[in-house]
Amino acid sequence: MLEWMLRQVMAQRGVWSGAALARLLQEKSDYRLSAPSISALLTGSPKQMKAETMDALCTALDCTPGDLWAYTPPAGRRGLKQA
Repeated sequence: MLEWMLRQVMAQRGVWSGAALARLLQEKSDYRLSAPSISALLTGSPKQMKAETMDALCTALDCTPGDLWAYTPPAGRRGLKQA
């Protein structure tokens, strides 16, 4: 299971609102997201994301894509079956 960790990453960096994230994206990445797009990122896991958006988030928040997503294997799953 993938868990979207944007709010946690933001909190670790003292970024507490969508408006603050928008300013940071603009200042550090020269990237603009609409208020509804930022709201969607803050309220749920994205179903898809442009690489450009991920790059801007990582640049603005000084993190990696692995910081923004946490993976937990499903219960009882030990790995891939080998043929």
